[in-house]
Amino acid sequence: MSIRPLIGEPLPLDLVDTQWREHGVPVDGLAEPGAAEAWLAEHGLDPATAAAVEPLLQARRAIRIALEHDRFTDLNAVLEHGRIRTGLDSAGPTETIEIDDPAWLPAWTVARALVDLVRDAPPGRIRHCDGAGCVLWFLDTSRNGRRRWCSMAGCGNRAKARAHYSRTSS
Repeated sequence: MSIRPLIGEPLPLDLVDTQWREHGVPVDGLAEPGAAEAWLAEHGLDPATAAAVEPLLQARRAIRIALEHDRFTDLNAVLEHGRIRTGLDSAGPTETIEIDDPAWLPAWTVARALVDLVRDAPPGRIRHCDGAGCVLWFLDTSRNGRRRWCSMAGCGNRAKARAHYSRTSS
């Protein structure tokens, strides 16, 4: 199993980033048996059943389509599997998640986290890496908002090395 090149991003970006390229070859970090369940456990999401893996993969595809193409039909289809019921009791406001099928809870949770991320992140800070051929996404939390690469050690270093080479090889 390959080591994921980018971890620690907000939940929906972390899920999308379970697909990456190594030496130009696509890698799916959730393809191996037990990998999706391990990812869910790593993020505190109880898969409830093994049936939760397919909805999670659907959510990952829907989030990628939403991020890359501004198309939200698939994402909204994932979100249709649940809702938040608000209420009030003696302790104050309450929110209860209602899901039509327990297998969809992790996928719905990740899709809902994207809704929250888009609402709460500063505009333009959810970004695709500028690295050549890179498919990773990140939340730019830099002070000046000018982060361009998923990591300086990977894509950033390669881009700077290419720029240096082109400047000095003339």
